[in-house]
Amino acid sequence: MQHPIRGHHLTATLLALCLAASAHAEDGMGTSPNLSISGFGTAGLVHSSERHADFTSSVLKNKGAGASRRWSADVDSRLGLQLDLALHKRWSAVLQLVSEQDLDDRYRPRVEWANVKYQATPELALRIGRMALPMFLAAEYRKVGYIYPWVRPPVEGYGALPFTSGDGVDASYRWGAGAVRNMSQVFYGHADVALGGPLRAYGRRISGLANTSDWGALSVRASLIGAEATTALGSELFDAFAAFGPQGAALGRRYAIDHKRISVASIGFNYDPGRWFAMAEASRTRSQSLLGATRAVYASAGWRQGAFTPYVTWSRVRAAGPTSDAGLPLDGLPPALAGQAAALNGALDSVLATIPQQTSGSAGLRWDLRANMAAKLQYDRVTPRGGSRGTLINQTPGFASGRTAHVVSVALDFVY
Repeated sequence: MQHPIRGHHLTATLLALCLAASAHAEDGMGTSPNLSISGFGTAGLVHSSERHADFTSSVLKNKGAGASRRWSADVDSRLGLQLDLALHKRWSAVLQLVSEQDLDDRYRPRVEWANVKYQATPELALRIGRMALPMFLAAEYRKVGYIYPWVRPPVEGYGALPFTSGDGVDASYRWGAGAVRNMSQVFYGHADVALGGPLRAYGRRISGLANTSDWGALSVRASLIGAEATTALGSELFDAFAAFGPQGAALGRRYAIDHKRISVASIGFNYDPGRWFAMAEASRTRSQSLLGATRAVYASAGWRQGAFTPYVTWSRVRAAGPTSDAGLPLDGLPPALAGQAAALNGALDSVLATIPQQTSGSAGLRWDLRANMAAKLQYDRVTPRGGSRGTLINQTPGFASGRTAHVVSVALDFVY
């Protein structure tokens, strides 16, 4: 199996490209590079009433608030550093490092962005390297909590994303249609994400298309992205199924995440005339694997009163395909094998039950303390449904789908 470019190799490659472009800029224009350093972060604390599972903001987290600990600083806390290098009026580069809890319960800095940009014309820009995947309204800034009004983007849509950035090339083109300003973007590349320990997830042949249209205070974004995903997650279960012959092997081929095509389509809008805002977004994920298929939607609105912005949000994710399987037929099997097959069928249903189905209602308050700092308080009423654990993780035997978790979050977002 060929492994995609690791972060340190990518950074070294882009540094070489930057130096080459810098030399070209100095030779051609007599100018010197301009380096700027900025950063962002969130200091957060979360409490959940659910004692048999953890509330968290992403499937790529090790722990959260609830079962592991009543109060958790790991759900939202992160620190980011960004270096922007202007090499020439046409050439620039960016490196962004983000440190937040991962699946190994560590805060190792990860290269989130590392790319070189060439502004071919005032309308056309080309990039190569690591960049945010063109998905959802908050694709470019979902790590920067200060930019959006909430403590975190709705977990029903954003929390289940295994890939947030990828290595490859993209092109963006700005164009107008009357009073509407548009930016169209295409991306092609791959991604490699650590899933804890030696387990990794690979996204190959990632292709994405997105378009953002701005008309006064209204912004509309639509995107479609697809990838070929591979990971060893669940491989032991499917190896055990294969021991039961062709029917077991067929179940493994159906659900194993082995070169399986995954697609995510989304459309959303944000209307923000200044004193208030309203936004909504809907997405659909398709996968012929144990990841299943889901539909997610959220709507949010807020009113700005001086330094304070109260807001409300409603969000939901539900399965768009089966969340259980009959598995291996038990008729005719010897008692010992029938018991093993029944256990495997139960394990498969337990895995399929992790396909999120959940509804949340949220209310919060943002307080802009100064131009680069905001404090936020948010209450979430989170209800997993349909036998699913929803977006919760680390459930214990006492967990019950359908039971509402009451979540309180406080956060301090800043940029510098």
